[in-house]
Amino acid sequence: MSTVAPETARTDAQDGDVLVDVRGLKVHFPIKRGIIFDRTVGYVYAVDGMDLQIRRGETYGLVGESGCGKSTFGRALLQLEELTDGEVHFDGVDLSSLKGEELRLQRRHMQMVFQDPMGSLDPRQTVEQLLLEGMRAHGLTKTQDARQRLVDLLKAVGLPRNALNKYPHEFSGGQRQRIGIARALAVDPQLIVADEPVSALDVSVQAQVINLLEDLQEQFGLTYLVIAHDLAVVRHMSDRIGVMYLGSLVEESHADELYAEPLHPYTRALMSAVPVPDPVVEDSREQILLPGDLPSPANPPSGCRFHTRCPWRQETLCDTERPQLRTLDLPEVTAGHRVACHWAEQIASGEIQRHEVSAVATERTPTGSADGSSLFGPQSEIEAE
Repeated sequence: MSTVAPETARTDAQDGDVLVDVRGLKVHFPIKRGIIFDRTVGYVYAVDGMDLQIRRGETYGLVGESGCGKSTFGRALLQLEELTDGEVHFDGVDLSSLKGEELRLQRRHMQMVFQDPMGSLDPRQTVEQLLLEGMRAHGLTKTQDARQRLVDLLKAVGLPRNALNKYPHEFSGGQRQRIGIARALAVDPQLIVADEPVSALDVSVQAQVINLLEDLQEQFGLTYLVIAHDLAVVRHMSDRIGVMYLGSLVEESHADELYAEPLHPYTRALMSAVPVPDPVVEDSREQILLPGDLPSPANPPSGCRFHTRCPWRQETLCDTERPQLRTLDLPEVTAGHRVACHWAEQIASGEIQRHEVSAVATERTPTGSADGSSLFGPQSEIEAE
């Protein structure tokens, strides 16, 4: 197993070529009404314009609160969700243009580790059957000793040989996740999308699975997209991190720089909630509390998606114009640090100070469908006003 230092591995990943190139990705789910649900009255804008690149051999962490579209993006990247718009290029191939057999052959190179290890494993199949299923689908059992490959996979993920004859319910949660990882590795992929890979596990087991994923990355030369809401997990694993809010990226940077100097107001609020293991520093820190709830993706706010909760909001642009993800003109910001905020430079310099979020802004947070009505009942008092 490789003993490459983390700093060296990180530099190599950053300087490498692009394996995944996502351009303008959108996934909109229709909202149906009527007796037989044949009338579309709006859309849920789960992912609404994502531009993202993942370099070969790196770990890209994608974070954000529940409902921001992280998991939908991961599934859309693997073509498990139908794209409304945009392109996904994998190793130079436009996946969004492939159908049928061509897409199936490409899927060998992209695999997913799901959040719930028990729900993603067929309880009626043994571990051997689970691992062989993907290998048979891609013809890998014809060219090599399949049984020996399964034994090697189990050894790589830390499971004994006799696990092949057992069923998923006979294992603990951490062991089941190891089986899910082995299943993803069985077809020798280049990219693994790990959707909340440790959130369903006990804290004592999480570190073991995280360390396993890092060891496997070095051993097999893998590229990871790690989707999570645990900021500590993402910081430990990732070379670069993207922060999502309501269907799009609001900030992207190298991991160390993002945690040391977050520039988007939403990222600043997220980082202020991360506990520091030093009582003196923790007592002196100011926590940014965001008012209101996450707006409905069925009717997102106009302009900047975050302006209804932003403590640095300025009415001139924030309410009307959606900011683009861009590199800031600041000397301390590296070329890979991108932010979607009209006033990021002024906020960083202190020219614009944090203020109370007005009640008008929070009341304007949409909670209904695209036609302005509630999706599940009559309008609330705020909406009616």
